[in-house]
Amino acid sequence: MSMKRTEHREEKWIFPFVKYAPSEEKTNLPLIIQLHGAGERGSGKDDLDKVDVHGFSAYLKEAEHNCIVAMPQCPENSFWAARVESIIGFIGQLIKEYNVDEDRVYLTGLSMGGYGTWFTAMARPDLFAAIAPVCGGGMAWNACVLNMPVWAFHGADDNVVSPVQSDEMVEKLKLSNSDVTYTRLDGVGHFVWKHTYNKELMEWLLSKKRMKR
Repeated sequence: MSMKRTEHREEKWIFPFVKYAPSEEKTNLPLIIQLHGAGERGSGKDDLDKVDVHGFSAYLKEAEHNCIVAMPQCPENSFWAARVESIIGFIGQLIKEYNVDEDRVYLTGLSMGGYGTWFTAMARPDLFAAIAPVCGGGMAWNACVLNMPVWAFHGADDNVVSPVQSDEMVEKLKLSNSDVTYTRLDGVGHFVWKHTYNKELMEWLLSKKRMKR
């Protein structure tokens, strides 16, 4: 049974988004939010397909998982790190609308979405069971607030977002968090996400549950 792809542009949603979910409607499913890069921003009208190109998109067209994957679209002339409160509000909408398992909410994103992942998780670390930022960066001095499992990725030859951005986050994070994995791929540039969004990452995310606080 394959996953069902739907597009959502209703005004009630903070962001228009593409959703993958099991064909048979279920409740209490885990939720993965995927934040796209700068090139996929848009109006959500005729260009929503852009969010369903990178990241888990190719994998989900052939894979089956009991989860919901939501891919929101950032408005033109904006960026995810400036929309942290809206991302948190959007996740709240998804949790309520689809009655998801609140102990299994995950955040990932690439490039601009990698920044959005770091910044959103630092704003609400209590919300996520695990995060997977890809070729992004954040505020390393604040990394200590991230106490969930983290798997970060960066291409060592990235000339768009320097790998130093991830290096610094991971270095600081490891001082206070024992569940940190960093994949820094030699010979790979900015498009490191082509090597990361696969079954291994999906199953790693879905294996995590939110820490009780």
